[in-house]
Amino acid sequence: MGSEEEKGEFYLRYYVGHKGKFGHEFLEFEFRPDGKLRYANNSNYKNDTIIRKEVYLSPAVLRECRRIIAESEIMKEDDNNWPEPDRVGRQELEIVMGNEHISFTTSKIGSLVDVQTSADPEGLRIFYYLVQSWGGNSGFEVLCLLSDFTSLQDQAYISWIIRNVTFGITYSVYGMRTCKLLSGFL
Repeated sequence: MGSEEEKGEFYLRYYVGHKGKFGHEFLEFEFRPDGKLRYANNSNYKNDTIIRKEVYLSPAVLRECRRIIAESEIMKEDDNNWPEPDRVGRQELEIVMGNEHISFTTSKIGSLVDVQTSADPEGLRIFYYLVQSWGGNSGFEVLCLLSDFTSLQDQAYISWIIRNVTFGITYSVYGMRTCKLLSGFL
């Protein structure tokens, strides 16, 4: 990735959700140009309330996110032949990186079979693998740490974990909960 691309604006927003038996349930996060990561998870199951967290990421983490986006080549894709959102749900991905801006909308993807049987299996496969490491069906795994914190006073601890994660799978224990940090995100 060139230095000009690294200095340009970077914004990413991912949303996955549906409206069903328990109302509007969704997971959404965004990386803002100022380094703020915003996360929201709304599940009305058993009257749960919406979880909202914010944290500032280090420049190194943002550089790594940009590298992952660039290497995935998602910016070259087009969602015209991807499945339309349906009753099962929808996914949205918006990325601004330098002078490029993309915005994708598709249905929830249950498995690789859905990808392989689509009108654009190669493009949808790139999207699928990119968002699986972030959102997927189980939620944004890096952010499981955030849901354990009752306040953002522990931002320094989060920043330390994010800055010090290297390749491979790292486990971090906070309280009684173990969270998996995937190096694919970092």
